[in-house]
Amino acid sequence: MDIYTRRKAINIFNLTIAAITTLFGLFFLSWLLWVLFQQGFSNLDWSLFTLDTPGPGDEAGGLRNAIVGSLLLTVVGVMIGAPVGVLAGTYLAEFGRYAWISHPVRFINDVLLSAPSIVIGVFVYEVMVIPMGNFSGWSGAVALSIIVIPVVVRTTEDMMRLVPDSMREAAAALGAPQWKVVTCVVLKAALSGVMTGILLAIARIAGETAPLLFTALNNQFFTMNMDEPMGNLPVMIFNFAMGPYENWHDLAWAGSLLITLAVLTLNILTRFFLRTKK
Repeated sequence: MDIYTRRKAINIFNLTIAAITTLFGLFFLSWLLWVLFQQGFSNLDWSLFTLDTPGPGDEAGGLRNAIVGSLLLTVVGVMIGAPVGVLAGTYLAEFGRYAWISHPVRFINDVLLSAPSIVIGVFVYEVMVIPMGNFSGWSGAVALSIIVIPVVVRTTEDMMRLVPDSMREAAAALGAPQWKVVTCVVLKAALSGVMTGILLAIARIAGETAPLLFTALNNQFFTMNMDEPMGNLPVMIFNFAMGPYENWHDLAWAGSLLITLAVLTLNILTRFFLRTKK
């Protein structure tokens, strides 16, 4: 067998294995989505958005308090984490690209990217929940913001470093100070990529359960007070899926579908931003 024939055989083998593994993954993904949509859509109705979660033995109930709580926790978490991530990523890409402190910051950021979310929940429990004396929406939002930060930092730095240096040099040649070059030229050019990172971070925290178990916990009643325990979809799904009541199981399926649709929508938006970037 000559070199050309051997290379062609290896290529065909690798492509076949890649196709089989892709089909294997798509099969289970399709199966999962099929069951989720089948069970979830059958339990969707208007009361899901107008009633609060039912107590043990209650027949009527919805997910209003959990939906509102999840939205509040996610919005506040992103409002805390996204600006910190963008500023840190901007520093790493522009002002401190070659500074000695940038290397440990990048290393710590990579560690946070892969850190289990339950560890972050335990950390916030120690530094916020115990001193405050109670679970709260604020502690849940802080836990989610810690998950947001490393995603936004990495994406912001990568997108800003993709901007050609010739744009920076042209702006500097016109007499613009560095802060103006960064904000009006580099950041503007990388804006779609930065927004993509923020959307990815939102998709990441949308279904997080472990950190909320130690921070926001849960609340059966409707509340928008961030100083007290707050209902949320991930913890509600966790509790109801293991509950003994059939209507709890139905609500868990419906809540899972809502989170899945939200994440799918965010991923579609992310793809849209990436496509416009190209």
